[in-house]
Amino acid sequence: MQLHRLIERFLGVEPALFDIFPAVRYPQVDQELVLPARDGRTAPLPEDLHPQLAETLAAEGVTSLWVHQRAAWDAAKLGRNFIVTTGTASGKSLCFNLPVIDRLLREPNARALYLYPTKALAQDQVRRLRSLAAGAVELAVYDGDTPSEARRLARRRGRALLTNPDMISMALLPHHERWGDFFYNLAYVVIDEAHTYRGVFGSHIGNVLRRLRRVAAFYGAEPQFILASATIGNAAEHAGRLLGLPVQPVDNDGAPGGRRKILLWNPPLADEQLNLRRSNSSEAADVLAELVRHGVRTICFTKSRRAAELVYQYTVDRLQESGRRLASRLSPYRAGYTPEQRRDIEARLFNGELLAVVSTNALELGIDVGALDAVITVGYPGTVASLWQQWGRAGRAKGESLGVFVAGNDAIEQFFIRNPDELLGRKVEAATIDVTNPFIHERHLVAAAYESPLVPADEEYFGPGFARAADRLAEQGLLRRGFDTWLVAGSGYPAGDISLRSSVPDQFTIVEGETGDIVGTQEAEAALSFLHPGAVYLHMGETYLVVDLDIDGRVAVVRRFFDSYYTHPRKESSTEIVTEELQTTFGPLGLHLGTIMVTSQVVAFQKKRLGGDEVLSTEELDMPAQHFVTEGLWFTLPLDLLPHERELPRLPGALHAMEHALIALLPLLAMCDRWDVGGLSTSVHPQTERPTIFVYDGHPGGVGIARQGFARVGQWLHDTQALVRDCTCESGCPSCIQSPKCGNWNEPLDKELALRLLDAVLSCV
Repeated sequence: MQLHRLIERFLGVEPALFDIFPAVRYPQVDQELVLPARDGRTAPLPEDLHPQLAETLAAEGVTSLWVHQRAAWDAAKLGRNFIVTTGTASGKSLCFNLPVIDRLLREPNARALYLYPTKALAQDQVRRLRSLAAGAVELAVYDGDTPSEARRLARRRGRALLTNPDMISMALLPHHERWGDFFYNLAYVVIDEAHTYRGVFGSHIGNVLRRLRRVAAFYGAEPQFILASATIGNAAEHAGRLLGLPVQPVDNDGAPGGRRKILLWNPPLADEQLNLRRSNSSEAADVLAELVRHGVRTICFTKSRRAAELVYQYTVDRLQESGRRLASRLSPYRAGYTPEQRRDIEARLFNGELLAVVSTNALELGIDVGALDAVITVGYPGTVASLWQQWGRAGRAKGESLGVFVAGNDAIEQFFIRNPDELLGRKVEAATIDVTNPFIHERHLVAAAYESPLVPADEEYFGPGFARAADRLAEQGLLRRGFDTWLVAGSGYPAGDISLRSSVPDQFTIVEGETGDIVGTQEAEAALSFLHPGAVYLHMGETYLVVDLDIDGRVAVVRRFFDSYYTHPRKESSTEIVTEELQTTFGPLGLHLGTIMVTSQVVAFQKKRLGGDEVLSTEELDMPAQHFVTEGLWFTLPLDLLPHERELPRLPGALHAMEHALIALLPLLAMCDRWDVGGLSTSVHPQTERPTIFVYDGHPGGVGIARQGFARVGQWLHDTQALVRDCTCESGCPSCIQSPKCGNWNEPLDKELALRLLDAVLSCV
């Protein structure tokens, strides 16, 4: 690459941090780029800032604001709802804390509600608030770990309440009469890390926030909403969908930034015939050990708890092999640890006692762990936005920083290695939610009716289709129709039955057979795939074998498992088009968007040796079929795209390969994971009567993922063509057309014909 060479020549010699991994000695460094430093742009402190706040800022040496912080202040003073989308370490917290604390100081009865996606982030942010408020405002954290007496104090005295969506949905709103004074005086609602509220989770939060607005209005309050987010492709639109209100963007980032070197690290081939590369966990451990030896303060991000523990252990082994006494300055960090353990690790990293941590995305959000020098990202974290968010944890002042992306065998990761500009120069994704998803929306309507009877005017909060949905719920016996009202039926507690991370309430409970302990839960739509008898099930780093599945009772019985294989289910699936909403063409393709019914049945599973793809055995299963309705798109192909009629028998493999490649790259357009997307291909679909590829939202009701693909089909197909074309394998591999979630065990697949079909489609556009 030429760009970074020009930058280096202009700026002079690189610092030592940038010299640790020279490409001459490390052939895994596939690409590198140096991003120049950025000067800060300031604006004066507001003249009408409360004197106590001005004194606190002066004591901390703050004499001006970054331009985006001042823009946030001005928007707040005009009473507007706004969202701040600036880079990591750009001072977003001050954007909302400054106007909120200013108002709480001026109005003794005013209240503020802070919403954080995790308990850890709320605990971290309360420290910043205490510093700014200087003891003049009563602050309270209200979450599942808060003792009963502290909860009572929070209700009586808390002026700024820091909590999470689960507590708002299950504790505050259903019992709002206990919080009457708080809601009556509610002036601000702050929603931090708004980009995390997407997909099913975000669709739930959109409904929770509408319930919150409705309860506040019941007490005569109309709070102002301030949101903060990592950079996403549709920040103001996403915030507006979450709230159901217009939202102003504040995105003119004025904070300074130091130079950053980016390395794209591709593990060497371990099996050339299968095009499989060395484990990226092993490679990441090599990188991390080298950084620790150089005294570089580092976070290594992994995609799972198990991967975090593996990278940590591998790194400790490498440090001990070199004879250096550095292993004690390294620690894993993940969910599953106690709050005390996590706080201890954060503090030790902040004060420099620890040189490095290996973490899941639990540390991706804005927890303050001090100045860091380097970030290693092991595997694609799911979105370009998350990748830059992770890299932004280093170099939080004006110092230089290093960001390393360690790729694996996954198709999207190898796509980025072969097309680095698609990663480093790509516009960040759009967040998708659907607050009207009936499987989500209607459960929140029942919860809202519990909070106060629904009336026609509630269309302001729940949209124009709300009355029809309420009538359906009345027919189901969940609501009771009154005169111009809908009341909750029965004496239940509907909010307690809502899981904010699932589109359906139906779940299986996983029980350890010998002890009777509850291991966890699994959504019903995925239970038969992951909890069938004989399945190997992974939970919080522990491995279990499913010994019994009670489908009617919704219970899976498991035992601890120590063998060296894993399981992969085989499914037979079909799709039925229910309604068609949009139709267009793209070259010779017909492109459709609508509602489909998906039917799938788990019919067998394979046992495969850990660390490889060797099939040890195959066992048949007799499981019931499952059905769910969701949003999907489908492509129809004309048969004349095939150059020769004799290639017709190869068509199923070509369509199947295209389906896998399309699903692998859909996360580039929508903020989702490959596992959130389903697909099916067929040579002749009974309704379209043509070769057809379906790609659909993997959650009942849909959350807008397929809709993003429909809207940006040109870019999607070009990326898919590049993925298949540029992979060096002959007949297909995990880096292009093989899928780890394929219900047909990646059979049949025809890479060569799939590429010719893609070429034929795009040559006509």
